[in-house]
Amino acid sequence: MKLILTSDVLGLGSPGDVVEVKDGYARNYLLPRGFAVAWTRGGEKQVAQIRRARNARQVRDLDHAKEIKAALEGAPVKLVSKAGSGGRLFGSIGGADVAEAVRASGGPALDKRKVTLTAPIKSVGTHTATVVLHPDVSATVTLEVVAG
Repeated sequence: MKLILTSDVLGLGSPGDVVEVKDGYARNYLLPRGFAVAWTRGGEKQVAQIRRARNARQVRDLDHAKEIKAALEGAPVKLVSKAGSGGRLFGSIGGADVAEAVRASGGPALDKRKVTLTAPIKSVGTHTATVVLHPDVSATVTLEVVAG
């Protein structure tokens, strides 16, 4: 079955790509979750629109990615979370929380799917996260988690 992807699918493609997949994978996984729409001849307009939106969100070029990397690695990002008396957090901090904290501290708007943590953050202290800005550029963000 031929589909147009509307979001990133690991191992398959990115938004705007036209892919050929097995019927069951399309019917049971991609279409119900909104990861893709059925391909039609009129769908080429949708492909162009999805690609324009993706290009607007993407980092412009390699030099721009390096500038963002320098800004992200320059200063630690402070995250405030509820914690118990032993410094253990109530819940954990994930990629979406990191992306929001970077944006709130005056940094660029990051895609939460591009933020990688080695393990969920469950305690106060200093932690690191990796952000993929460009296929060739990754930044390491220092996170300072404090009880609030």
